[in-house]
Order: sequence, then C-alpha cells, then structure tokens
Amino acid sequence: MCDYSLQGVASRPAAVGDKLTTRNFGTGTRGFSAPEDRNTAVCLLPGTEIAFAGEVAIESPRFFGQSVKSLKHATAIFRQIDKETPHVHHDALEFPDGQIVLLTALREGQEATVLQLPARPTTAREHEEQRRAAYTG
Repeated sequence: MCDYSLQGVASRPAAVGDKLTTRNFGTGTRGFSAPEDRNTAVCLLPGTEIAFAGEVAIESPRFFGQSVKSLKHATAIFRQIDKETPHVHHDALEFPDGQIVLLTALREGQEATVLQLPARPTTAREHEEQRRAAYTG
C-alpha cells in the first residue's frame, strides 16, 4: 500500500528483489521509489519483508532542526497502523525488537531490498487472518 498522501503520485506494486530508496515525494510524506525511477512510488503490501543496506536512520523534527536516531536492525516488516484515523500516516515498518516506525520518518536516500512478499491467502479464513495480522492498532 502507499500512504494516503502518495495517492496523487504514480505508483507500482513491489516485487521480490526490488531495490528501493527512501524518497521525499513532495506531498508531505516519504515513501519508497526504485533508483531507476524516482518519480514512481513503490507500494508494499502489509507483511512485506525488507532488508536495509545499512543502519536505519530515523528523523524526528525538533524546534531547531532534526534529531537523527540510528537503529541497529537491518530488516523490517511493512505494516499499516492507525487505519481507522483519517488523514494521518499509516505506512510503517516493524523492526525485530517490535519497534514500529512510520515510513515517513525514515531519512531520505536509504537503500533497501524487498526480501519477501506476504503469502496470498487461499481461503476466506486465511484472508481474514492476514488482514488482522497486517493491521496494527
């Protein structure tokens, strides 16, 4: 999925092996793009696993500038959070320690690779279980 503020941007779904770069699309949010096409957002499905090329840098706005925090984890799972709240960012990454970080908080220019897409459900029950697992309140 791509966050609500990327709906006006050209987009495509992610595929296994895609190389991604965090990018500010000028719409009030950051997301992923492919290095060869910076103007197209690459949208991830909830449950997609990614690996970063280096330490993950998180930016937090401060009164004077930005504060940058590094995470020691190299992998994350894409989630959507607070979906019942309109007009807020929903795209997030869950790291191995359980920490959830909004995708828009990632520093621009970080590189990642799509490792695995979520399994496609084959029954109604699997579909419902996947939907609930993808949603993190």
